[in-house]
Amino acid sequence: MIRKKRQEKTKRKYKRRPETRKGISGQRTTLSGKYMQHQKGFGFVRVEGRDQDIFIPADRTGNALNGDTVNILLEKEASSDGAMRAEGRVLSVEQRGVTELVGSFHKHKNFGFVVPDDVHFITDIYVDKTDFCDADSGDKVIVKIRSYGDRRHKPEGVITEVIGKPGQKGVDITSAVRASGLPFSFSDEIRAELCDIPDKVRKKDLRGRRDFRDQLCVTIDGDDSKDFDDAVSLSYDRGSEIFELYVHIADVAEYVAEGSELDKEARLRGTSVYLPDRVIPMLPAKLSNGICSLNEGVDRLTLSCIMRIDKKGEIISHEIAEGAIRSRRRLTYRYVHELLTDKEAARAEKDKELLRMLRLMLRLSKLLRKRRKGMGAIDFDLPESVIRLDEKGRAVEIAPYEITEANRLIEDLMLAANETVAREFCERKVPFLYRIHEAPSEEKAEELISLVQGLGFSIKRDKNGLKDPRALSRILQKTEGSPEAALIEKTALRSMSKARYSTECVGHYGLSKEFYTHFTSPIRRYPDLQIHRIIKEWIRGEGLKKKRTRHYEEILPSVAEACSESEKKADELERDCEKLKKCEYMSRFIGDEFDGIISGVTAYGFYVELPNTCEGMVHVSSLVDDHYTFDEKKLCLTGDRRHRTFCLGQKVHIIVVSSDKMMRTIDFRTYG
Repeated sequence: MIRKKRQEKTKRKYKRRPETRKGISGQRTTLSGKYMQHQKGFGFVRVEGRDQDIFIPADRTGNALNGDTVNILLEKEASSDGAMRAEGRVLSVEQRGVTELVGSFHKHKNFGFVVPDDVHFITDIYVDKTDFCDADSGDKVIVKIRSYGDRRHKPEGVITEVIGKPGQKGVDITSAVRASGLPFSFSDEIRAELCDIPDKVRKKDLRGRRDFRDQLCVTIDGDDSKDFDDAVSLSYDRGSEIFELYVHIADVAEYVAEGSELDKEARLRGTSVYLPDRVIPMLPAKLSNGICSLNEGVDRLTLSCIMRIDKKGEIISHEIAEGAIRSRRRLTYRYVHELLTDKEAARAEKDKELLRMLRLMLRLSKLLRKRRKGMGAIDFDLPESVIRLDEKGRAVEIAPYEITEANRLIEDLMLAANETVAREFCERKVPFLYRIHEAPSEEKAEELISLVQGLGFSIKRDKNGLKDPRALSRILQKTEGSPEAALIEKTALRSMSKARYSTECVGHYGLSKEFYTHFTSPIRRYPDLQIHRIIKEWIRGEGLKKKRTRHYEEILPSVAEACSESEKKADELERDCEKLKKCEYMSRFIGDEFDGIISGVTAYGFYVELPNTCEGMVHVSSLVDDHYTFDEKKLCLTGDRRHRTFCLGQKVHIIVVSSDKMMRTIDFRTYG
């Protein structure tokens, strides 16, 4: 070994030389990234700055586990044509990504083991009999990892909590929540702070505020809503043809002081999370359902945006003020829709002043929407689901969520307030948080334009590609109603970046707005609460002092990043729990037949969405009538002999084959 230079001799011992792998520079390439385990044993490492993950064969994963930060040796670079991935070997684990897991406990006489719910964590956790924590076989448990093991030994752990038996009410959702790592309860320190917060608005709280309590203002929300962030009021001057719109937002910042335990927890959570059987709130119920919620018939403090809007839907002037309101009515989307569309419901409504105001709001809503669409705003009609549970927490009905004119009305009025506030503070160059959405990359834009032209549509190329949202809007309008519309819309959606929070006001591409922020939901979103503090401070001092400006310049970048990440995690948990309940629901229909629409196509099969919004896969292996080839550009599977095709947007008839709650998958097959 010495002759081969694999070791070097020192005064005391032989020491292994560092392994060298020659690359272009003659030196080995080592990288660090996040390891993602596949169920079949191999994995991938995501390295910041690299477009493609690095493949790790099953025999080179070391003792890395899913979620770990690892150091790897790059053994093979990706091919220039992209056909072959880069490959590597795990050298060491830099930081463990998981310290505890949710899983199912299996008990034996002197030991037990936990099978993790996370299908990417492919090894069981050994548990000694002294660490059972009274868990019984089949229980859903939380196990804390004590030893991570190696290639020959399983990880070892101790059970710290028994969640419950599978099938018990709420155990499945609780397991998903605990596995996500998101906070789910409030500490004693936070509960102590709540004791100092009043249950109602006091006289001294009204000093220095605009009094809107005699104004006709209402809240309009879903049937099940318990926290009301926003209330609206509207008047109209026939002579000048000017609308005066009042958007009143709960003044949460009045009760949640910067740096308090409540504030720290709200920043950590970032957002409320809405699940089929519960809400994990950003703020405790005393605030979210109590003093901050704009409940009917009680005084509440607000931050109010007053806008004057002309007959073209343009905001010609505005004012932002601290206020106080008393909501006259708690209305629902369903009831407002009935009032606006059903003559009998309208005749039955005794408050005629309210009815007139709602009709004015609908008129203004349509003006604002028409103006927004004229500017190129893109409206993807993505279906949402309503999941109804029985008394045991089981899914008994799933249906599309109906978007009515009442929903759109509130959305349009909130968008106007968000844009107005963003414009005000961007133009004043005040440190602020914005909701931004960037244009598609040149590569994605070219891919979409080439697809549309390849399908036979005459599209005039803009020199800026799709940088201007009106260019994309024209494509969608031109192809609307065509057989290819679903494919084009899906490709357009895939080309879009994800909206996020930023301290830079770069605009919102999808809404076609130069200025945009999140101002209207401080009960359930931390960015809204953060900018409310800035707005209130600016109003009271007619500007920000240098010290406070520097303070916000220092903290806002990290707030934007943390809130974007919190939103992503909340979205993932919401989607996961929705899939779980859809799998539970569809398990009742094994062997039943349904008509659906192809919602996605891949090389290994295609997805079908049913009218109830449940989605399942038809695997290519079940298409036994032919060998099918995948066309990536047209998102289509075509039979080589019979030329049968399965394309995006196509109607198909399917049979439900299986449904797996653990894997969150539903399998279909087609006839023929």
